[in-house]
Amino acid sequence: MRFEALPLAGAFLITPERLHDERGYFARTWCRRDFEEHGLNPNVAQSNLSYSAKRGTLRGMHFQRPPHAETKLVRCAAGALYDVIIDLRRGSPTYRRHVGVRLDPSDDRMLYVPEGFAHGFLTLEDETLVAYQMSQSYAPSHAGGVRWNDPAFGIAWPMAPTVMAERDRTYPDFQE
Repeated sequence: MRFEALPLAGAFLITPERLHDERGYFARTWCRRDFEEHGLNPNVAQSNLSYSAKRGTLRGMHFQRPPHAETKLVRCAAGALYDVIIDLRRGSPTYRRHVGVRLDPSDDRMLYVPEGFAHGFLTLEDETLVAYQMSQSYAPSHAGGVRWNDPAFGIAWPMAPTVMAERDRTYPDFQE
């Protein structure tokens, strides 16, 4: 796997190395040792799938508060998405900054989201399937979010969302 540091402290874009033969290819998408060598949290407590039938579906921007703060490893298994993370760690050199990346199955790239980040995505194609691993189990009492279009972050989404949960649409403005 190739680990590419992103402009946000602790965030990485990870690309599996494909081993091709007459059958197709094989690629390792997770390895505890490789994650530990890069200083990343190797714990996996939960794996999730998120299917969105329609292009323009927005999910996010979600996070969990301590002691249930989580890392995520996000991969697009079908379709395509624009994946966004926001650094919400007070004291971080990249606090309140965001980065967005396109994920699709063409290269199997994955986004590593550190603890203390908000995460969300916008589907760019119909029938998009997202697979992600989490370092903590979901704890509803510690779940939170920020609004996808909050001016405090200035995210330039590639298109306007057309499908969104009411919760994601109505998060209040970000407060320090």
